[in-house]
Amino acid sequence: MSEPAIFRKYSRSDRPAVRRLCCETGFLGNPIDPVFEDRELFANFLTAYYTDCEPECAFVVELDGEIKGYLLGSRQPLRQQVYNLGQNVRLFARALFRYPGYNEASRRFIRWILCNGWREVPAAPARMAHFHINLLPEVRRLASTIELMEAYLAHLRAHGEKRVYGQMVTFGNRRGTKMFERYGFRVLNKAEISKYTRLHPGPVFLCTVIKDIEDESRIYSRLPARA
Repeated sequence: MSEPAIFRKYSRSDRPAVRRLCCETGFLGNPIDPVFEDRELFANFLTAYYTDCEPECAFVVELDGEIKGYLLGSRQPLRQQVYNLGQNVRLFARALFRYPGYNEASRRFIRWILCNGWREVPAAPARMAHFHINLLPEVRRLASTIELMEAYLAHLRAHGEKRVYGQMVTFGNRRGTKMFERYGFRVLNKAEISKYTRLHPGPVFLCTVIKDIEDESRIYSRLPARA
């Protein structure tokens, strides 16, 4: 029988597991490989800032001794924007150098980033704390989401933050706007993204959700009893 899940702060020794999990779930909860084959660049783009620059804002869920989920956050948006300027130039240079050796799906992904990504990704608040949450199926349940969110919100409140936002991929019945509302978030904007069109049958959206966190009441205290 599995041991209960453990929710804890991120440790630097968790970095390889977080990067691996990022790639194992990068394509709508499935491995990113059919979309983009370069796992090193993919993990660098999505996780490097959080694990290397603000590890104190990261939390993980561990099950049977393995990392099964994480929440990566930032409360220093200006610092991240400066970091991203240099990081994106480096990653772009590497992608161009490796481009001839990529398969067609990976090349298509890079073309989407260059031609469509900047237009399709919805706007996000520029001076606000934010987060990215990712869970494997075995811990993808209400309790796990609440535990990670509560830990992060407590961290933000302790440092005087008043609001937080996240950007979430939604498709089909997964992560609909009703789910965000149950956690006290409101949907700021929503845009359809086309990078999965050839590989996924239905529309995929990216939503920006935002929440006021000055109220210290816990998330689950506002959920319906049946949750």
